[in-house]
Amino acid sequence: MAHCEHVPTAALAADTVLSRMRALDTALPARDGVAVFHRVYLAATREARPHLRGGRSGDVAAATALDVRFAERYLAAVDAAEDARRPPACWRPLFQFRRHPGVRPPQFALAGINAHVGHDLALAVVDTCRTLGCEPVELEAEFDRVGDLLAALEEHVREELLPGPGLLRVTDPLTHLLGSWSLERALDATWSAARALWALRRLPDVAGEFTERLDAAVGFAGRMLLTPLPD
Repeated sequence: MAHCEHVPTAALAADTVLSRMRALDTALPARDGVAVFHRVYLAATREARPHLRGGRSGDVAAATALDVRFAERYLAAVDAAEDARRPPACWRPLFQFRRHPGVRPPQFALAGINAHVGHDLALAVVDTCRTLGCEPVELEAEFDRVGDLLAALEEHVREELLPGPGLLRVTDPLTHLLGSWSLERALDATWSAARALWALRRLPDVAGEFTERLDAAVGFAGRMLLTPLPD
């Protein structure tokens, strides 16, 4: 793989992103729906960083570049919402429902994961390929590692936000809502979308339409995940 981004430069970019995430963590209100997602995302990111730094230098550069592009898309959505601009469609439901009293914390977290995986990750793969001058297949190991990070993020949701064993009843609507979304299926669809977008890179009109439809579809799923539920 041709690496256009040196490891120190990539590490500096990653440190900048992490600093932004830490600052945002202190700025978001505790009961805010965006904060619910942000805090589990930040916790999973902190846990993943020591493992990332233990890899080979080339792997670290590629993995860090993908991490940075990935996180930057989420932070750009936050910036757009704070500046009264329209964030991508995939993120709009979370920002629109962030203070709704009928939406429970696990729903906020899952809606954020849905937006970040279904839309942001596919575009981040393409961004990283452009930066490093490589094909998506050369980033497959890094993509799988991001999948591991997201699995840890989902585990944080279950450990920190869901009731203890036996407390979430089978009849609780939240049980069925959480069961309607699969991280594994979302990652499979995202990898296919990233490869399709890369193949369409010389057809900007078609790629733009594909991206817009992907964004809308992920946003629709996020809106369903944020259906207000009874207590």
